[in-house]
Amino acid sequence: MAATAQPALPSQQPITLPEALAAASKNIDAQIATLQLTGARADVLAANHAPLPTLSTSVSQIDLQNGIGAGSILSDKRIDKNIGVDWTWERGNKRELRTRAANEAVNASLQDLSETLIQQKLQASNAFFDLFAAQERTRQISAIADSAKQLAAVASKRLAAGDLSVQDAARSNIEAQRAQNEVTLADQDRARAELNLNLILGMGSRRLSVLAPSNAPEAISHKASSSATNSTTIVEQRPDVQAALARTLAARAQLDNALALKKNDITLGTAFDHFPGTSNRLLTFRMQMPLQLGSFGGYSFQGEIARSEAQLAIAEAALDRTRLAANNDVLRLNQELASSRLRAASYAQNITIEAKRVADLAELAYNKGALSLTELLDARRTWRATTLEAIAAQTDFEKSLSAWSIRYEQK
Repeated sequence: MAATAQPALPSQQPITLPEALAAASKNIDAQIATLQLTGARADVLAANHAPLPTLSTSVSQIDLQNGIGAGSILSDKRIDKNIGVDWTWERGNKRELRTRAANEAVNASLQDLSETLIQQKLQASNAFFDLFAAQERTRQISAIADSAKQLAAVASKRLAAGDLSVQDAARSNIEAQRAQNEVTLADQDRARAELNLNLILGMGSRRLSVLAPSNAPEAISHKASSSATNSTTIVEQRPDVQAALARTLAARAQLDNALALKKNDITLGTAFDHFPGTSNRLLTFRMQMPLQLGSFGGYSFQGEIARSEAQLAIAEAALDRTRLAANNDVLRLNQELASSRLRAASYAQNITIEAKRVADLAELAYNKGALSLTELLDARRTWRATTLEAIAAQTDFEKSLSAWSIRYEQK
């Protein structure tokens, strides 16, 4: 026989919604998003520097016919030795453009991190209230099972006294056994919800019970309308839209950088030569640059430019899609909050109260012999179904309210 689940058993750790959201902000997915931001910031350091100078050295003028003479190879042998430095002068603001693209990528990663935290909190909130609903279902079903057990016990005594038929006594016993099986199923659902919340929060296999807020649905009617006052601003301020916008700006900077490739970089260099027998102080200056001559098969970076144009078009399309999805999400959250509020209020203020009153009256009438067992069981089943529906309605409202708060009340 399964025991009635309590909100805070000694072996369980009670947890509130703010504590669950805080834990979700530090789970593995949040850590991965933070590391991705760190990597994007490292890309800025890699992009924001000029080409490094190149040190080179060589020997030349080695006379294989007459020999190179005697003496030290550094000072006497007739070998032309040189050491030089070369440096590439980037033209077309390439460094500025690639740094701009990297900075926009950082902005995108920063917004991705914010969106990841929101998504993890939304998942944690849903799992939190799923566990809350499972706890409430276990509690209510256990109470109903206890009542059915008491009814079966009374029926057994009435059967022994000859005041009840064998059929009605058997039906009472069957209802008690069915109710106890439903308690077992409710316990399983609670355990499943607990495991899911543990997975999202990264708490291993810790025993949890939730202390859910009790929000009165009739007192929060302004929530749904307040977020619709300026939907355009809300959509543009969402982290997912801001991330898509940053990626568009990064793609535009990358296109500008591809166009800047048409401006050839110039490599400047100098070298110091030492050639015994001719001069010990020879100086060389040099300049190099690629030749983009179409008549000689020159290349004007058409591939890089076309690729960057395609990437920009993709980023702009992704931005439009993200804005559309965000706008739909705004409407969905508002509609769900409004409808779930009305549904929860209806159950809390009317339906549940009436179902419980009908069940109590049926119980009283049955004990006085004014009602049949079939009618009593029907009233009890209606009460049970209404109770579970009320829990589901309140849970949906809590989920919608929490989702609205997480999405639009970020500090």
